Amino acid sequence: MALAIEPMLTLGRPATRELDDGWTVVTRDGARAAHFEHSVAVCSDGICVLTAADAGAAGLAQFGVTPISLD
Repeated sequence: MALAIEPMLTLGRPATRELDDGWTVVTRDGARAAHFEHSVAVCSDGICVLTAADAGAAGLAQFGVTPISLD
């Protein structure tokens, strides 16, 4: 299974709207916002952060998790 984790942080209110292009999301109040994403593969033998160069090793170490290699 693959998951995309996509938090959006806003300086204003949390309400958002999608633009006519069907892709772009902006805040309703026009406040600045930041968005980032990580895609994670969840396999029977572990996980791998697909969007991290180290497969997520640095971020997952604090939780005692070692990512698997998809090689």
